[in-house]
Amino acid sequence: MGGGEARPPGGGGLRLARDGKGPEGGGRRPGPAPGPPPRGFRWLRRQLRLWRRRPRGGSKMATAVTGALGLLWGWLWSERFWLPQNVSWADLEGPGDGYGYPRARHILSVFPVAAGIFSVRLLFERFIAKPCALHVGIQDNDPYLAQPNAILEKVFISITKYPDEKRLEGLSKQLDWDVRKIQCWFRHRRNQDKPPTLTKFCESMWRFTFYLCIFCYGIKFLWSSPWFWDIRQCWHSYPYQPLTSGLYYYYIMELAFYWSLMFSQFIDIKRKDFLIMFVHHLATIGLITFSYINNMVRVGTLIMCLHDASDFLLEAAKLANYAKYQRLCDTLFVIFSAVFVVTRLGIYPFWILNTTFFESWEIIGPYPSWWLFNGLLLILQFLHVFWSYLIVRIAFKALIRGKVSKDDRSDVESSSEEEDMATNMKSPCGNSSSNGANRVNGHMGSSYWAEE
Repeated sequence: MGGGEARPPGGGGLRLARDGKGPEGGGRRPGPAPGPPPRGFRWLRRQLRLWRRRPRGGSKMATAVTGALGLLWGWLWSERFWLPQNVSWADLEGPGDGYGYPRARHILSVFPVAAGIFSVRLLFERFIAKPCALHVGIQDNDPYLAQPNAILEKVFISITKYPDEKRLEGLSKQLDWDVRKIQCWFRHRRNQDKPPTLTKFCESMWRFTFYLCIFCYGIKFLWSSPWFWDIRQCWHSYPYQPLTSGLYYYYIMELAFYWSLMFSQFIDIKRKDFLIMFVHHLATIGLITFSYINNMVRVGTLIMCLHDASDFLLEAAKLANYAKYQRLCDTLFVIFSAVFVVTRLGIYPFWILNTTFFESWEIIGPYPSWWLFNGLLLILQFLHVFWSYLIVRIAFKALIRGKVSKDDRSDVESSSEEEDMATNMKSPCGNSSSNGANRVNGHMGSSYWAEE
């Protein structure tokens, strides 16, 4: 054929229909008949054909792995575990009313919302919290830098940040420095690693704003919910309880916020109880997710609102502390202590646990995930007792001594050290004869009183 034009081999390719509208017997678009496939493609197609004809011995392992994953998946979403008797996942596929029934795939929407919450937080801290901090007199200053000294720096990094008397005397002889000067150097060096008060104020103001807003939303939503006034409504017609838009948004926002805290704590102020708070956030996310998938969302909204009732008061007390409004800080912390004890030791066990243990047993009966859910809630109650003891102890000392101790779970070592740092910016080493007394007053044991 002239002109170098490729011609389809006899019987090969796809012939055009006689009417010119498309290929014979097919639904493809009209066009010229394709030429022969490229040589490399023919080779690849031949290799694929040979691979399909290979011995199937290796497929046994793939089949076994697939079977094991299928068993694991089936066990993970077992209806016998998640749902009451005579209820299947198919029963919950119906639309119901509003947003239908809770489904596990709804949880996926949490992650973009969490990213959005984190973005809003960055803007909030930059354009709202920081100006508020500057307005109340919190300075945007760099920490006081300790005098460079290789020997003391090595001791600080490798050995201890709190040298005892024996080590202080040895360093004094080695450097020909006064012991008091060495103590001053270590205090400045510890303060040098601390984040500024401005950063802590912005973080607390963000948490205060979110906790207050979500608590107000929760109260507004629950006020018109029948199970807020009659808690037995949490179990009537369970699990055929469809979602409403308000309930869905409430759950998604709470869960997204804790996911944002889970990831942001890696870039936030590093606190002494980083691991404890990581586990706490993980447990909170697990409980919220578990109750959503299991459609225990009605009682879940009550639990979330109950816990939010005291969180914003704690953050408000921190804000007053950073702004050096000590009397306001003391008042807010005492109010927080009272609300915490009433909600966690009164309302939670006698209202929430009573309905999840006894009323639900009477109405729907126990099943495997019911036991797990109540077990987690019972563990949470034990933690409430422990935290309440610590908080009451701090509040009692505040009433006796007239000053609330600083948050020991935070990165603040003692109230006197920040005062010493401010004083030492004027003089190399201020008078600290009262440092011991201030340390006792400002550093009262291991009091994890910030969040659950």
